[in-house]
Amino acid sequence: MGDALRMAESVLLGGGQQTARRNAWDAVCENRKQAQDREDVRTVLVRSAR
Repeated sequence: MGDALRMAESVLLGGGQQTARRNAWDAVCENRKQAQDREDVRTVLVRSAR
């Protein structure tokens, strides 16, 4: 499925738009990872405070 989406993207979007979309998606993924890391730390701190 991912390959099909990449192929459609390459046909529909110019190179700059592809790069911008990928950069945006990478930023979203990184933000989600950081949010999960913060939640994990919060959970550990709450458990250790008990």
